[in-house]
Amino acid sequence: MTTGIRLIVGLGNPGREYADTRHNAGFWWVDAVAAEKSASLKPEKKFHGLAARLVSNAREVWLLEPDTFMNASGRAVGALAGFYKIMPEEILVVHDELDLPPGTVRLKKGGGHGGHNGLKDIVAHLGTPEFWRLRLGIGHPGHRDAVVNFVLNAPQRAERELIEEAIRGSLAALPQLLSGDFPAAMIKLHTREKPKS
Repeated sequence: MTTGIRLIVGLGNPGREYADTRHNAGFWWVDAVAAEKSASLKPEKKFHGLAARLVSNAREVWLLEPDTFMNASGRAVGALAGFYKIMPEEILVVHDELDLPPGTVRLKKGGGHGGHNGLKDIVAHLGTPEFWRLRLGIGHPGHRDAVVNFVLNAPQRAERELIEEAIRGSLAALPQLLSGDFPAAMIKLHTREKPKS
């Protein structure tokens, strides 16, 4: 039996100075879900982050934004997943993706971490890469030496609009993600009309 997503984790860095940076795209997505579902994220010390509980089809679903800084995201994910006995395949990690242009969203299960420190730490804490990832395109600066500076800065206005449009559009796949109909979620996410540039 396919189980749906029970934990949605947005990746980012805590603090006002990071709020608008590309690396926080995962937080933006979870904030959008919380707003749509009228859920409020509250500090949860034992889960090392901000968390909110939703009920979908009589099932409990958690939203989580780790406040550990990106490199230690796994501590928060491991704590909440362990406490509620949530399996890796029931976890969706939403993160910024350098290899996709702004405005693009891709869903996949498992795979490498691609140098993303948040994913790397989650794999280490869960002991497996077999969780779902929602990859939000932020584009690439063109040279790997420029990556750190790039992800820790705000996108240009046009890029931000494309990312926000992608976030709004991708929320349409939330019912399928929560019910475990991943093929339908992929069709919705991967065939969205591209925003007019």
